[in-house]
Amino acid sequence: MDSESELQEEQRRLRRLRLLVDVTAQVIAEDENVTLCEALRLVEAARTAALRLFPDKDETFDLVIRPRLERILHDRFGLAANGPVH
Repeated sequence: MDSESELQEEQRRLRRLRLLVDVTAQVIAEDENVTLCEALRLVEAARTAALRLFPDKDETFDLVIRPRLERILHDRFGLAANGPVH
């Protein structure tokens, strides 16, 4: 692959990741039927999908994306913000 096609592929994967995280966040925040257990499963499913798009970037997910989703979980389910939700 040349560098232009590699760049396009990375941009495509970034767009997919952004959409994945945005949809996950929206479902957790707005779907009144989603339980805490289901929301936690959605976070883990998002992490699994993100790692398929970007293997070996689990630390990046945990540092950048997981906190956003955890804030939504804390707001939605009234959890104490003492530590990470796993």
